Amino acid sequence: MTETQQSTSHELTNTIEEALEQAYAKLAKELNITISQVMGFINLYDEGATVPFIARYRKEQTGGLDDNQLRTLEKSLNYERDMVNRRHKILEMLASQGKLTDELQTRIDQATSKLSTS
Repeated sequence: MTETQQSTSHELTNTIEEALEQAYAKLAKELNITISQVMGFINLYDEGATVPFIARYRKEQTGGLDDNQLRTLEKSLNYERDMVNRRHKILEMLASQGKLTDELQTRIDQATSKLSTS
């Protein structure tokens, strides 16, 4: 891998991390919970804990979120992570083909669903 490829790969990784952080903040706002509640859930969920386990035994780490809130958060989290990864793959593909424009990148970055109507 050349230095330029490593630099580009590193920039894309940072972009994914930043996009995930933005997605987590978006979830907190949309679900009217705190970012610490979102991150508490994510830490447990990524370690393999199930929603019922978290709801029953780890309330202190999620700030008391109930089962319904946790299920909504789980569904939204999976969707947002998928969107971030999908955006990244599309941008990477277009960039490698030399077809990525600033306008196209902005449109992809602003996409709010997997389906496009335009």
